[in-house]
Amino acid sequence: MDRQKTILIVEDEKNIVDILRFNLQREGYRTWEAYDGEDGLSKAQAEKPDLILLDVMLPKMNGFEVCRALREAGDNVPVIILTAREEETDKVLGLEIGADDYITKPFSMRELIARVGANIRRTSMAAPTATAAASAMAVSNNLSINTDSHQVFRDGQAIDLTQREYELLTFLASHPNKVYSRVDLMEQVWNYGYVGDDVRTVDVTVRRLREKIEVNPASPAYILTRRGVGYYFSV
Repeated sequence: MDRQKTILIVEDEKNIVDILRFNLQREGYRTWEAYDGEDGLSKAQAEKPDLILLDVMLPKMNGFEVCRALREAGDNVPVIILTAREEETDKVLGLEIGADDYITKPFSMRELIARVGANIRRTSMAAPTATAAASAMAVSNNLSINTDSHQVFRDGQAIDLTQREYELLTFLASHPNKVYSRVDLMEQVWNYGYVGDDVRTVDVTVRRLREKIEVNPASPAYILTRRGVGYYFSV
């Protein structure tokens, strides 16, 4: 029997925590709660949850600082940022510092539960399953992916990617020259369909990935844009 999945809720509004706890537990998840950023970071490090719901505006330490601290420590736990609908910059910054996803307040519980499930499934599927023959995917003369160790190398040097960036690169590189729309990528890499302004999530992740793997991100050689259609990996 699968271990019960655990979710850490880091949110300073008690009524929101109560609603999230009730609905998540009803879906079969175990929950922990923290009402400020410092306690949230401490619980994340001590309890090792399967996913974190992380509010941006928190006492003592804001959500961005918590997420950045986790990523700098090498913790790739899925993080969903909770942000106010009008704060577009919060969404982009959350993705920039390594959050996996964001959801805007006020949110529907149905959408939040769907995103929680999708991110947990994605992490479960990320366990290495490659055969020895496929463990090293040479995608170009100077770029390679080791699907056993989940590492990417450029000119022999390891590149530090987030889990989502790695998955996006591996997916596109596995289907060279095939163009995928943002909706396709939301379904294939993020594991859920297009909702609202999710195109920004794809665009920001592609831009971050280009900054890490491309010699000149402004003139990419690997991940190219087919204007009006989507993205593809060029070989």
